[in-house]
Amino acid sequence: MPETPLERFVRKQGWVDPIGSAAEKATNATYRALGPAGTPLRNLMHGTYLLRHPLHPAITDIPIGAWTVGVVADYAAHFSHAIPESAGDIALIVGLLGALLAFVTGLTDFTDTFALERRFANAHAITMTVVILVMTLSLFLRWFAGAGAHPVAVALSTIGWLVLLLGAWIGGHEVFAIGYPVNRNAFVESGPEDWTPVGPEVSVPADGMVMVEANGMHVLLARNQGAICALSDVCTHVGAPLHEGSLQNGVIVCPYHASEFRLRDGRCVRGPATMDLPALHVRETDGVVEVKLADPLHEP
Repeated sequence: MPETPLERFVRKQGWVDPIGSAAEKATNATYRALGPAGTPLRNLMHGTYLLRHPLHPAITDIPIGAWTVGVVADYAAHFSHAIPESAGDIALIVGLLGALLAFVTGLTDFTDTFALERRFANAHAITMTVVILVMTLSLFLRWFAGAGAHPVAVALSTIGWLVLLLGAWIGGHEVFAIGYPVNRNAFVESGPEDWTPVGPEVSVPADGMVMVEANGMHVLLARNQGAICALSDVCTHVGAPLHEGSLQNGVIVCPYHASEFRLRDGRCVRGPATMDLPALHVRETDGVVEVKLADPLHEP
């Protein structure tokens, strides 16, 4: 499909790349400086812990909703006096608090982007930073510049809200058009719903991993304390082939961004991935390994 003018514009903004590289280095350095607490905090910000779902898009609903309510409240207070001016101020504060958390979660996710998705992530981050600064200035005028500055403050928050819509579009484009970080296993069309032979038992190494195909699905086979385990070979983060990674103490380490999954059940235990791997049952029949999905991929 042909690109829209806005897509072409963002793609050409190479000047933002150094800003993104600096933000990535600063974010990684901050998590490293936190020592042992850095990894669990990063996992929490990704959404690997608690939600088992990317946290950033869930958090962004807070500032978007609060600032939308705030703009409506500002104009309702000005034209009808049905509500106090403070209603818009409170909504602005709620939005800023939510935006700060969204900023941290967004930066955490940003460190694992590359190429075109990073270019759009850069544009999204810069746009949202401008929004936060405009909204902060609006709040400052409301609190410290006197009643006469309130119309200017309302105008600023209105402008900030309009820029917010643009930034939200860019962020949505990164997810829905580019596909970061959509669960790639959602696009596996079929899999072994009945017992399906995938090769001889001796082909599964005592250490390491191997990839086989079962009814069109790429399946990772590896041994956990001697027993053969089977999982989807597709990382839920950006679709990396997991058999090209490493196996360490019963944990699969993704070759792209070092997400970690438990071999025995596919549980995601370290981000940036947040979702578990589809697991498969395994049995051996006359020296042949057979697998089938533990749960259907698409059936209700």
